[in-house]
Amino acid sequence: MVPEKFLKPYDPAATEPSLYTQWEQSGFFNPDKLPDQIERTEPFTIIMPPPNANGSLHAGHALFVTLQDIMIRFARMRGNKALWLPGADHAGFETQVVYEKKLEKEGRSRFEMEPRQLYNEILEFTLANKSFMEGQLRQLGASCDWSRELFTLDERVIKTVYGTFKKLGEDGLLYRGKRIVNWCPKHQTSLSNLETIYQTRTEPFYYFQYGPFVIGTSRPETKFGDKYVVMHPDDERYAQYSEGQKIDLEWINGPITATVLKDEAIDMSFGTGVMTITPWHDATDFEIAKRHTLDYEQIIDWRGKLLPVAGEFAGMNIKEARPKMVEKLKEKGLLVKIDEKYTHEVPVCYKCEREIEPQIKAQWFVTMEPLAKKALAAVDAGDVRILTENHNKIFHNWLENIQDWNISRQIVWGIPIPAKLCSKCDGGFVDIDDTMHGVCPKCGGKLVQDPDTFDTWFSSGQWPFATLGYPDSPDFKEFYPTSVMETAADILFFWVARMIMLGLYRTGDVPFRNVYLHGIVRDAKGRKMSKSKGNVISPLEVSNEYGTDALRMGLIVGNTAGTDMNLDPRKIGAYKKFANKIWNIARFLLENIDEIDITAPFTATDSERRAQMQAIAQDVTDDLENYRPYLAAEKLYHYLWDVFASDLLEESKPIFKTGTPEEVASRKRLLMQNFADSLKLLHPFMPFVTEEIWQSLPAVLRTQDMLMVERWPIVK
Repeated sequence: MVPEKFLKPYDPAATEPSLYTQWEQSGFFNPDKLPDQIERTEPFTIIMPPPNANGSLHAGHALFVTLQDIMIRFARMRGNKALWLPGADHAGFETQVVYEKKLEKEGRSRFEMEPRQLYNEILEFTLANKSFMEGQLRQLGASCDWSRELFTLDERVIKTVYGTFKKLGEDGLLYRGKRIVNWCPKHQTSLSNLETIYQTRTEPFYYFQYGPFVIGTSRPETKFGDKYVVMHPDDERYAQYSEGQKIDLEWINGPITATVLKDEAIDMSFGTGVMTITPWHDATDFEIAKRHTLDYEQIIDWRGKLLPVAGEFAGMNIKEARPKMVEKLKEKGLLVKIDEKYTHEVPVCYKCEREIEPQIKAQWFVTMEPLAKKALAAVDAGDVRILTENHNKIFHNWLENIQDWNISRQIVWGIPIPAKLCSKCDGGFVDIDDTMHGVCPKCGGKLVQDPDTFDTWFSSGQWPFATLGYPDSPDFKEFYPTSVMETAADILFFWVARMIMLGLYRTGDVPFRNVYLHGIVRDAKGRKMSKSKGNVISPLEVSNEYGTDALRMGLIVGNTAGTDMNLDPRKIGAYKKFANKIWNIARFLLENIDEIDITAPFTATDSERRAQMQAIAQDVTDDLENYRPYLAAEKLYHYLWDVFASDLLEESKPIFKTGTPEEVASRKRLLMQNFADSLKLLHPFMPFVTEEIWQSLPAVLRTQDMLMVERWPIVK
């Protein structure tokens, strides 16, 4: 008798929540509780890139959940001890920016709040979002082990992060120093180079008379304190000027004495080949000043306003002051010309797009070159495979030119830096156990707690071994290194490279064996999704309309590793029809096959059909083993739609009516076994509809009540 549910069209909304509850309550997401019928010795581990616990999941999240769930369900059915460990990211700066926007709407500012009050408010906000986000992961079918779920602010994570910080200090790879940092005047924090993006702008380029020289700049507001004029030592145009020569000249706020410097950093072909330097507000100038042991002075404050050195312009915003000071130089006869069409790259904050103001600030830095060399060696040796060749090249290029990493952030929300600072000499001292009190061991000044927090990427760069309880946990010993890191290609530098470096540094082994990178999910026209464009596709809304299985197939088919994909709701609608097609196949089989003899001999034709199914199983298995899920999904779609439904079922109808008993028995066995194998193969991609059908198939076809833990088709 056909179950009553098959008399109606497949309804994802009525099916998916109860199935997920069934899976979760079974305990089988936990690799320690999988059925005993399958011997599980070889671990397969994925550490989930923890979604930011500050809002709703987007299409990129839906893609990573789908890809990782395919991998983990495949491994689980293959007999691996499969662990997919979930987590949530406090996302330091990102979350604080989100919360600051909330405060702005309420007419409040974080700069008017006590740090502890702000921290507690963000914590409450984040934990509420975390719970909501985890519900969304469940809706997408994520078969992760919730019993091991971790938050990046959990005590175990913080303990691991502090241990790494301490070890870096002991090994001489950590230092605190005054260096140029990328400062965001709006958010009042330094940013790493990777958090600084560049915008192409066309702006005026100004040429000024500086004594006997003509200098060029796009930022005249930084020039108030310029008292060094620099040229290349080989530039014959300035051969008559000598290193250290003093020149009296008229400048913005009156007469000054400038000193001539010769330095090979000067580009003789740019502008006039001579420049003044502003060491406090330019990285190149800062390096020149260090080489020549020069003093330097801050011109622009932390909020982007001019300091008293600017004289009458003090207190002005730099954009307001710029035209006024240019006009003053013009009146003094020092403006030579203006190039109105100067095109250059301007560094801006990646969150607010406010122009970055280079500033000298004492920060904690990690010396990266030794860590990068080991990471490169591990990739070159094949200990880690980056599965897309183009990203392998990008990885090498970045690590071969890596710069030291500023890990300090001037925000409240994050892991506090365990260090003491001297209020007199600004020295820094690692103090994990909070035992340093009193006076500075260097100068006798008063020690105070470092108010900064760690860059989020410093803590999340330790995620694989922190989540598994390095160094003594049984999980760490069994599941590390993990099998694959699947994540977005655009955080190859932010996260993947840093995980490899820190994993090798702390544990002596790589954090994962394979790196699978996916591209950006764009809209149907190939545009990047953004709220301002109104083209954001909510994966949960799509899931509610078409079903999670359809969404997952729409995200996977045709989506090759490392490339961007266009997501068209019409494509997802097509896979809803596919789910209905599978449902209808099941109904036909259950209506027409009341019993099955799995020992019935195949006819010659059915033997070929069975071999065809086994070949499909082999192809799909090979594709999944080699991280080609997009090919496997497409092959299964075409087999079930074009071969099973269009050919096998149609040619079976006359056999059921006029065939011999042997032919009928052969065909019944063929249809049911091929369909059962198809459900197994398709389950990682479309877990809900396949599970719902599986539990209604004849018991003779099943070794497990749940398809989720059924054995993968045996490939000969």
